[in-house]
Amino acid sequence: MHHSPCDTVSSIFEERVLYARNKLLNGAKPAVVGGTPITEELASELRITAFGTASCPTRAEWICSPLMMRTPDQPLSYGLAAPRNGTRSLLSGLQAHIIKWLLFDSRPITKDNKSGVPPETYLRPSEDRQEEALWRACSEVLWRCAGGFNHQTSSEPLAKVALPSENVYVQHNSRYYQDGVTEKLHIFELKSLEDLQIFLKQYLYLFQSQECPGAMLVLYSLMLTRGCENIKKDLDGKLTHLVSSHVEGSLNVITLLLTGRATPYLHNGILYVGDEDHYAMPQYGVLSRSPVGLLVWYGGEESSKVNVNKQYPGSRLKTPALPIWITSCSGHYGVLFNTNRELLRNYHAERRFDIHYYTCGGCHVLLNVDTRAHDDTTAAMRTDDITATPLEKLILTKWQDAKITWTGPGPNFNESSK
Repeated sequence: MHHSPCDTVSSIFEERVLYARNKLLNGAKPAVVGGTPITEELASELRITAFGTASCPTRAEWICSPLMMRTPDQPLSYGLAAPRNGTRSLLSGLQAHIIKWLLFDSRPITKDNKSGVPPETYLRPSEDRQEEALWRACSEVLWRCAGGFNHQTSSEPLAKVALPSENVYVQHNSRYYQDGVTEKLHIFELKSLEDLQIFLKQYLYLFQSQECPGAMLVLYSLMLTRGCENIKKDLDGKLTHLVSSHVEGSLNVITLLLTGRATPYLHNGILYVGDEDHYAMPQYGVLSRSPVGLLVWYGGEESSKVNVNKQYPGSRLKTPALPIWITSCSGHYGVLFNTNRELLRNYHAERRFDIHYYTCGGCHVLLNVDTRAHDDTTAAMRTDDITATPLEKLILTKWQDAKITWTGPGPNFNESSK
Protein backbone atom coordinates (compact mmCIF):
# COMPACT_ATOMS: atom_id res chain seq x y z
CA MET A 1 0.00 0.00 0.00
CA HIS A 2 1.55 3.28 -1.07
CA HIS A 3 1.10 6.52 0.83
CA SER A 4 0.36 9.99 -0.42
CA PRO A 5 3.16 12.56 -0.06
CA CYS A 6 0.86 14.26 2.40
CA ASP A 7 0.98 11.24 4.73
CA THR A 8 4.53 12.21 5.66
CA VAL A 9 3.54 15.69 6.78
CA SER A 10 3.86 15.06 10.51
CA SER A 11 7.45 13.84 10.25
CA ILE A 12 8.39 16.69 7.92
CA PHE A 13 6.80 19.22 10.23
CA GLU A 14 8.70 17.78 13.22
CA GLU A 15 11.92 17.95 11.20
CA ARG A 16 11.54 21.65 10.53
CA VAL A 17 10.80 22.26 14.24
CA LEU A 18 14.02 20.51 15.21
CA TYR A 19 16.01 22.28 12.51
CA ALA A 20 18.00 25.01 14.26
CA ARG A 21 18.38 28.35 12.52
CA ASN A 22 21.89 29.23 13.54
CA LYS A 23 21.56 32.80 12.36
CA LEU A 24 18.59 33.41 14.59
CA LEU A 25 20.22 31.71 17.54
CA ASN A 26 23.65 33.28 17.23
CA GLY A 27 23.13 36.43 15.17
CA ALA A 28 22.12 39.89 16.28
CA LYS A 29 18.43 40.44 16.90
CA PRO A 30 17.72 44.17 16.75
CA ALA A 31 15.29 45.34 19.40
CA VAL A 32 12.00 46.91 18.37
CA VAL A 33 12.66 50.63 18.72
CA GLY A 34 10.42 53.48 17.62
CA GLY A 35 7.07 53.25 15.97
CA THR A 36 3.75 54.15 17.56
CA PRO A 37 2.43 52.06 20.47
CA ILE A 38 -1.00 50.63 19.82
CA THR A 39 -4.05 52.17 21.48
CA GLU A 40 -7.03 50.31 22.90
CA GLU A 41 -9.19 51.75 20.13
CA LEU A 42 -6.91 50.44 17.38
CA ALA A 43 -6.34 47.10 19.10
CA SER A 44 -10.09 46.55 19.34
CA GLU A 45 -10.64 47.67 15.75
CA LEU A 46 -8.00 45.23 14.46
CA ARG A 47 -9.46 42.31 16.39
CA ILE A 48 -13.06 43.09 15.41
CA THR A 49 -12.21 43.64 11.73
CA ALA A 50 -10.09 40.48 11.59
CA PHE A 51 -11.95 38.06 13.85
CA GLY A 52 -15.33 39.63 14.58
CA THR A 53 -14.79 40.39 18.27
CA ALA A 54 -12.25 41.87 20.69
CA SER A 55 -13.92 40.62 23.87
CA CYS A 56 -13.25 36.90 23.26
CA PRO A 57 -9.95 35.02 22.90
CA THR A 58 -8.27 35.12 19.49
CA ARG A 59 -8.12 31.82 17.61
CA ALA A 60 -5.04 30.10 18.99
CA GLU A 61 -3.41 29.26 15.65
CA TRP A 62 -2.90 32.94 14.86
CA ILE A 63 -0.90 33.39 18.08
CA CYS A 64 1.60 30.64 17.23
CA SER A 65 2.07 30.39 13.45
CA PRO A 66 5.57 31.60 12.50
CA LEU A 67 6.79 31.91 8.92
CA MET A 68 8.97 28.81 8.89
CA MET A 69 10.73 27.57 5.76
CA ARG A 70 11.73 23.96 5.26
CA THR A 71 15.31 22.72 5.51
CA PRO A 72 17.47 24.66 2.98
CA ASP A 73 19.18 23.15 -0.08
CA GLN A 74 16.59 20.36 -0.33
CA PRO A 75 13.90 19.55 -2.94
CA LEU A 76 11.12 21.36 -1.02
CA SER A 77 13.28 24.18 0.35
CA TYR A 78 11.08 26.74 -1.40
CA GLY A 79 8.17 25.79 0.85
CA LEU A 80 6.71 27.23 4.01
CA ALA A 81 5.96 24.61 6.68
CA ALA A 82 2.84 24.92 8.80
CA PRO A 83 0.09 22.76 10.28
CA ARG A 84 -3.39 22.85 8.84
CA ASN A 85 -5.37 25.66 10.46
CA GLY A 86 -6.99 29.03 9.78
CA THR A 87 -3.70 30.66 8.72
CA ARG A 88 -3.37 28.38 5.68
CA SER A 89 -4.99 30.79 3.19
CA LEU A 90 -2.67 33.62 4.22
CA LEU A 91 0.42 31.39 4.18
CA SER A 92 -0.56 29.96 0.77
CA GLY A 93 -0.76 33.50 -0.57
CA LEU A 94 2.71 34.23 0.76
CA GLN A 95 3.93 30.88 -0.58
CA ALA A 96 2.90 31.82 -4.11
CA HIS A 97 4.87 35.07 -3.88
CA ILE A 98 7.91 33.24 -2.45
CA ILE A 99 7.87 30.93 -5.47
CA LYS A 100 7.38 33.94 -7.75
CA TRP A 101 10.55 35.57 -6.44
CA LEU A 102 12.65 32.40 -6.43
CA LEU A 103 11.62 31.22 -9.90
CA PHE A 104 11.15 34.45 -11.82
CA ASP A 105 12.05 37.71 -10.08
CA SER A 106 15.51 36.60 -8.94
CA ARG A 107 16.53 34.65 -12.06
CA PRO A 108 18.81 36.30 -14.62
CA ILE A 109 17.16 36.18 -18.05
CA THR A 110 18.97 36.21 -21.40
CA LYS A 111 17.75 37.87 -24.61
CA ASP A 112 15.87 34.72 -25.64
CA ASN A 113 14.11 34.66 -22.23
CA LYS A 114 16.09 31.63 -21.12
CA SER A 115 18.26 31.14 -18.08
CA GLY A 116 21.48 29.17 -18.19
CA VAL A 117 20.59 27.41 -14.93
CA PRO A 118 17.82 24.79 -14.72
CA PRO A 119 14.77 26.29 -12.96
CA GLU A 120 14.68 23.44 -10.45
CA THR A 121 17.95 24.77 -9.05
CA TYR A 122 16.13 27.89 -7.86
CA LEU A 123 13.62 25.71 -6.01
CA ARG A 124 16.37 24.43 -3.68
CA PRO A 125 17.36 27.75 -2.07
CA SER A 126 20.00 28.23 0.57
CA GLU A 127 19.01 29.66 3.93
CA ASP A 128 20.04 33.15 2.82
CA ARG A 129 17.84 32.93 -0.28
CA GLN A 130 14.97 31.52 1.76
CA GLU A 131 15.09 34.54 4.04
CA GLU A 132 15.37 36.97 1.13
CA ALA A 133 12.38 35.32 -0.56
CA LEU A 134 10.40 35.75 2.66
CA TRP A 135 11.03 39.44 3.19
CA ARG A 136 10.61 40.19 -0.50
CA ALA A 137 7.28 38.32 -0.61
CA CYS A 138 6.01 40.14 2.48
CA SER A 139 7.17 43.46 1.05
CA GLU A 140 5.40 42.84 -2.26
CA VAL A 141 1.98 42.04 -0.77
CA LEU A 142 2.20 44.93 1.71
CA TRP A 143 3.25 47.42 -0.95
CA ARG A 144 0.35 46.27 -3.11
CA CYS A 145 -2.04 46.98 -0.21
CA ALA A 146 -0.43 50.42 0.06
CA GLY A 147 -1.28 51.09 -3.59
CA GLY A 148 2.39 51.21 -4.48
CA PHE A 149 1.94 49.24 -7.71
CA ASN A 150 -1.12 51.22 -8.77
CA HIS A 151 0.22 53.98 -10.98
CA GLN A 152 -3.22 55.55 -11.42
CA THR A 153 -3.57 56.60 -7.78
CA SER A 154 -2.77 60.18 -6.84
CA SER A 155 -1.98 59.53 -3.18
CA GLU A 156 1.48 58.61 -1.93
CA PRO A 157 1.73 54.93 -0.93
CA LEU A 158 2.32 54.24 2.76
CA ALA A 159 2.91 50.77 4.17
CA LYS A 160 2.41 49.97 7.85
CA VAL A 161 4.09 47.15 9.74
CA ALA A 162 3.05 45.82 13.15
CA LEU A 163 5.82 44.46 15.38
CA PRO A 164 5.53 43.06 18.92
CA SER A 165 7.26 44.63 21.91
CA GLU A 166 7.71 43.63 25.55
CA ASN A 167 5.31 46.30 26.78
CA VAL A 168 1.58 45.92 27.29
CA TYR A 169 -0.40 48.96 26.12
CA VAL A 170 -3.98 47.67 26.50
CA GLN A 171 -5.22 46.20 29.74
CA HIS A 172 -7.65 43.31 30.01
CA ASN A 173 -11.23 44.52 30.43
CA SER A 174 -14.82 43.65 29.50
CA ARG A 175 -14.38 45.07 25.98
CA TYR A 176 -10.91 43.71 25.27
CA TYR A 177 -9.59 40.22 25.96
CA GLN A 178 -5.77 40.16 25.92
CA ASP A 179 -4.23 37.72 23.44
CA GLY A 180 -0.55 38.32 24.24
CA VAL A 181 0.16 39.95 20.86
CA THR A 182 -2.24 42.69 19.79
CA GLU A 183 -1.92 44.77 22.96
CA LYS A 184 1.90 44.81 22.63
CA LEU A 185 2.21 46.09 19.08
CA HIS A 186 4.23 49.02 17.75
CA ILE A 187 3.12 50.40 14.36
CA PHE A 188 5.75 51.55 11.85
CA GLU A 189 5.18 53.54 8.64
CA LEU A 190 7.30 53.07 5.51
CA LYS A 191 7.04 55.43 2.55
CA SER A 192 8.97 53.51 -0.13
CA LEU A 193 9.28 49.89 -1.23
CA GLU A 194 13.02 50.00 -0.60
CA ASP A 195 12.54 51.25 2.97
CA LEU A 196 9.91 48.55 3.53
CA GLN A 197 12.24 45.83 2.27
CA ILE A 198 15.12 47.02 4.45
CA PHE A 199 12.85 47.20 7.48
CA LEU A 200 11.38 43.71 7.01
CA LYS A 201 14.81 42.22 6.37
CA GLN A 202 16.02 43.73 9.65
CA TYR A 203 13.10 42.41 11.71
CA LEU A 204 12.43 39.15 9.84
CA TYR A 205 13.38 37.13 12.93
CA LEU A 206 10.22 38.38 14.65
CA PHE A 207 8.16 36.63 11.96
CA GLN A 208 10.25 33.45 11.85
CA SER A 209 11.04 32.48 15.42
CA GLN A 210 9.24 29.40 16.66
CA GLU A 211 7.41 31.25 19.43
CA CYS A 212 6.43 34.27 17.31
CA PRO A 213 3.03 35.00 15.68
CA GLY A 214 4.45 35.60 12.19
CA ALA A 215 1.20 35.00 10.30
CA MET A 216 -0.72 37.31 12.64
CA LEU A 217 1.87 40.08 12.21
CA VAL A 218 1.56 39.81 8.42
CA LEU A 219 -2.25 39.85 8.65
CA TYR A 220 -2.25 42.91 10.91
CA SER A 221 0.30 44.70 8.72
CA LEU A 222 -1.86 44.09 5.63
CA MET A 223 -4.93 45.35 7.49
CA LEU A 224 -3.21 48.45 8.84
CA THR A 225 -1.81 49.26 5.41
CA ARG A 226 -5.17 48.86 3.68
CA GLY A 227 -7.03 50.45 6.60
CA CYS A 228 -9.74 48.75 8.66
CA GLU A 229 -12.46 51.02 7.28
CA ASN A 230 -11.43 50.24 3.72
CA ILE A 231 -11.46 46.51 4.47
CA LYS A 232 -15.02 46.78 5.81
CA LYS A 233 -15.99 48.55 2.58
CA ASP A 234 -14.18 45.90 0.55
CA LEU A 235 -16.20 43.13 2.21
CA ASP A 236 -19.34 44.90 0.95
CA GLY A 237 -21.56 43.42 3.64
CA LYS A 238 -20.91 39.87 2.44
CA LEU A 239 -18.87 39.17 5.59
CA THR A 240 -18.75 40.93 8.93
CA HIS A 241 -15.03 40.31 9.39
CA LEU A 242 -11.99 39.29 7.35
CA VAL A 243 -10.99 35.89 8.77
CA SER A 244 -13.74 33.34 8.22
CA SER A 245 -14.50 30.32 10.38
CA HIS A 246 -13.45 27.93 7.60
CA VAL A 247 -10.80 25.43 8.66
CA GLU A 248 -8.12 26.86 6.34
CA GLY A 249 -9.20 30.50 6.26
CA SER A 250 -10.99 32.72 3.76
CA LEU A 251 -10.71 33.76 0.13
CA ASN A 252 -10.94 37.40 1.23
CA VAL A 253 -7.47 37.12 2.78
CA ILE A 254 -6.26 35.80 -0.60
CA THR A 255 -7.81 38.69 -2.54
CA LEU A 256 -6.23 41.13 -0.08
CA LEU A 257 -2.79 39.70 -0.87
CA LEU A 258 -3.39 39.45 -4.61
CA THR A 259 -5.15 42.73 -5.30
CA GLY A 260 -4.58 44.92 -2.23
CA ARG A 261 -8.32 44.86 -1.56
CA ALA A 262 -10.27 42.30 0.51
CA THR A 263 -12.96 41.97 -2.14
CA PRO A 264 -15.33 38.99 -2.03
CA TYR A 265 -15.77 39.31 -5.80
CA LEU A 266 -13.48 37.43 -8.19
CA HIS A 267 -14.87 38.64 -11.54
CA ASN A 268 -13.06 41.08 -13.84
CA GLY A 269 -13.68 44.78 -13.30
CA ILE A 270 -16.86 46.28 -11.87
CA LEU A 271 -20.32 44.76 -12.17
CA TYR A 272 -23.47 46.75 -11.46
CA VAL A 273 -26.03 44.55 -9.76
CA GLY A 274 -29.64 45.52 -9.08
CA ASP A 275 -33.23 44.80 -9.94
CA GLU A 276 -36.44 46.67 -10.67
CA ASP A 277 -36.85 47.51 -6.98
CA HIS A 278 -33.26 48.55 -6.25
CA TYR A 279 -30.69 50.80 -7.83
CA ALA A 280 -27.78 48.99 -9.47
CA MET A 281 -24.88 48.89 -7.01
CA PRO A 282 -21.25 48.38 -8.04
CA GLN A 283 -19.45 45.18 -7.11
CA TYR A 284 -15.71 45.76 -7.36
CA GLY A 285 -13.92 42.68 -8.61
CA VAL A 286 -10.35 42.32 -9.89
CA LEU A 287 -9.43 45.64 -11.51
CA SER A 288 -6.22 44.60 -13.27
CA ARG A 289 -4.36 41.47 -14.32
CA SER A 290 -2.75 39.83 -11.32
CA PRO A 291 0.92 38.76 -11.26
CA VAL A 292 -0.17 35.62 -9.37
CA GLY A 293 -3.46 33.90 -10.16
CA LEU A 294 -6.25 32.13 -8.31
CA LEU A 295 -8.16 28.96 -9.17
CA VAL A 296 -11.20 27.79 -7.20
CA TRP A 297 -13.17 24.56 -7.14
CA TYR A 298 -15.86 24.38 -4.49
CA GLY A 299 -16.71 20.68 -4.71
CA GLY A 300 -20.10 19.09 -4.43
CA GLU A 301 -22.54 19.85 -7.25
CA GLU A 302 -20.03 22.15 -8.91
CA SER A 303 -20.89 21.54 -12.52
CA SER A 304 -24.65 21.00 -12.39
CA LYS A 305 -25.38 24.71 -12.19
CA VAL A 306 -23.59 27.86 -11.16
CA ASN A 307 -24.38 28.82 -7.59
CA VAL A 308 -25.04 32.55 -7.41
CA ASN A 309 -23.57 32.67 -3.91
CA LYS A 310 -20.24 31.28 -5.06
CA GLN A 311 -17.60 33.42 -6.71
CA TYR A 312 -15.65 32.15 -9.70
CA PRO A 313 -12.37 33.72 -10.86
CA GLY A 314 -12.39 35.80 -14.00
CA SER A 315 -9.66 35.79 -16.63
CA ARG A 316 -7.49 38.29 -14.72
CA LEU A 317 -7.05 35.67 -11.99
CA LYS A 318 -7.20 32.54 -14.16
CA THR A 319 -4.58 33.91 -16.58
CA PRO A 320 -2.07 35.84 -14.44
CA ALA A 321 1.16 37.43 -15.63
CA LEU A 322 3.17 34.44 -14.37
CA PRO A 323 2.25 30.73 -14.24
CA ILE A 324 1.57 30.61 -10.48
CA TRP A 325 -1.87 30.13 -8.95
CA ILE A 326 -3.08 30.07 -5.37
CA THR A 327 -5.66 27.30 -5.27
CA SER A 328 -8.77 26.74 -3.18
CA CYS A 329 -9.87 23.17 -3.77
CA SER A 330 -12.90 22.12 -1.74
CA GLY A 331 -11.71 24.55 0.93
CA HIS A 332 -8.10 23.30 0.90
CA TYR A 333 -5.45 25.88 -0.03
CA GLY A 334 -2.29 25.24 -2.00
CA VAL A 335 -0.20 26.56 -4.91
CA LEU A 336 0.05 25.39 -8.53
CA PHE A 337 3.03 26.53 -10.57
CA ASN A 338 5.03 25.90 -13.71
CA THR A 339 8.71 26.81 -14.07
CA ASN A 340 8.42 28.32 -17.59
CA ARG A 341 7.63 32.04 -17.37
CA GLU A 342 6.44 31.96 -21.00
CA LEU A 343 3.82 29.26 -20.41
CA LEU A 344 0.80 31.58 -20.58
CA ARG A 345 2.24 33.63 -23.45
CA ASN A 346 3.17 30.76 -25.76
CA TYR A 347 0.49 28.60 -27.36
CA HIS A 348 2.96 25.79 -28.06
CA ALA A 349 4.25 25.74 -24.48
CA GLU A 350 0.69 25.48 -23.16
CA ARG A 351 -0.16 22.46 -25.30
CA ARG A 352 1.58 19.99 -22.99
CA PHE A 353 3.40 20.84 -19.77
CA ASP A 354 4.16 19.76 -16.21
CA ILE A 355 2.68 21.55 -13.23
CA HIS A 356 3.66 21.38 -9.55
CA TYR A 357 1.18 21.36 -6.67
CA TYR A 358 2.38 22.25 -3.17
CA THR A 359 0.72 22.87 0.19
CA CYS A 360 2.28 24.31 3.33
CA GLY A 361 1.51 20.97 4.98
CA GLY A 362 4.30 19.41 2.93
CA CYS A 363 2.25 17.83 0.13
CA HIS A 364 3.97 18.00 -3.26
CA VAL A 365 2.85 16.33 -6.47
CA LEU A 366 3.77 16.74 -10.12
CA LEU A 367 1.18 16.47 -12.86
CA ASN A 368 1.28 16.59 -16.64
CA VAL A 369 -1.39 18.64 -18.42
CA ASP A 370 -2.07 17.90 -22.09
CA THR A 371 -4.41 20.42 -23.75
CA ARG A 372 -4.11 19.01 -27.27
CA ALA A 373 -7.29 17.78 -28.95
CA HIS A 374 -8.27 14.22 -28.01
CA ASP A 375 -10.70 11.89 -29.73
CA ASP A 376 -13.59 10.35 -27.82
CA THR A 377 -11.64 7.23 -26.87
CA THR A 378 -8.93 9.22 -25.12
CA ALA A 379 -11.01 12.19 -24.05
CA ALA A 380 -9.85 13.94 -20.95
CA MET A 381 -11.82 14.01 -17.74
CA ARG A 382 -14.30 16.83 -17.37
CA THR A 383 -15.36 18.61 -14.21
CA ASP A 384 -18.45 16.39 -13.92
CA ASP A 385 -16.42 13.15 -14.20
CA ILE A 386 -16.97 11.33 -10.89
CA THR A 387 -13.59 9.58 -11.25
CA ALA A 388 -11.65 12.85 -11.33
CA THR A 389 -9.99 13.97 -8.11
CA PRO A 390 -10.78 17.43 -6.65
CA LEU A 391 -7.38 18.72 -7.78
CA GLU A 392 -7.97 17.49 -11.32
CA LYS A 393 -11.36 19.19 -11.38
CA LEU A 394 -9.74 22.41 -10.18
CA ILE A 395 -7.12 22.24 -12.96
CA LEU A 396 -9.89 21.66 -15.49
CA THR A 397 -11.47 25.01 -14.53
CA LYS A 398 -8.43 26.58 -16.21
CA TRP A 399 -7.64 24.03 -18.95
CA GLN A 400 -11.02 22.62 -19.91
CA ASP A 401 -10.96 19.14 -21.50
CA ALA A 402 -7.25 18.71 -20.76
CA LYS A 403 -5.84 15.25 -20.15
CA ILE A 404 -4.19 15.13 -16.73
CA THR A 405 -1.57 12.53 -15.87
CA TRP A 406 -0.09 11.98 -12.42
CA THR A 407 3.63 11.33 -12.10
CA GLY A 408 3.16 10.17 -8.51
CA PRO A 409 0.43 9.51 -5.95
CA GLY A 410 -2.28 12.12 -5.52
CA PRO A 411 -2.71 14.51 -2.61
CA ASN A 412 -4.67 13.51 0.46
CA PHE A 413 -7.35 16.13 1.05
CA ASN A 414 -8.43 14.49 4.29
CA GLU A 415 -5.35 15.69 6.12
CA SER A 416 -5.87 16.17 9.82
CA SER A 417 -2.47 17.03 11.24
CA LYS A 418 -1.12 19.48 8.71
